[in-house]
Amino acid sequence: QVQLVESGGGLVPPGGSLRLSCTASGFTFSSRPMYWYRRAPGKGRDLIASISDTGNTTSYADSVKGRFIVSRDNTKNILYLQMNNLKPEDTATYYCKNRASTFWGHGTQVTVSS
Repeated sequence: QVQLVESGGGLVPPGGSLRLSCTASGFTFSSRPMYWYRRAPGKGRDLIASISDTGNTTSYADSVKGRFIVSRDNTKNILYLQMNNLKPEDTATYYCKNRASTFWGHGTQVTVSS
């Protein structure tokens, strides 16, 4: 079955960077577009980035555009999210998603604070 394991979160000061990873299994990763979502404390889960199956096309929410970069390695079945110039409002739990499945992983917590 579909499995998605997010990692790479942590505590980082404002202006810092983190790279999140999502290791996928149970489906043909290279044939699926993938998505990053986040849920801030007390809020709903928001879509922040998407990437096509080949990795050639990406899109971003306005809140992260110009700071975050989504990429993928189809040889390793891993999805990445490079997060730069982090702000306190980026504090959230981050999830990757294959929309062809209802599965959600546990996410990885990112806290931006001095």
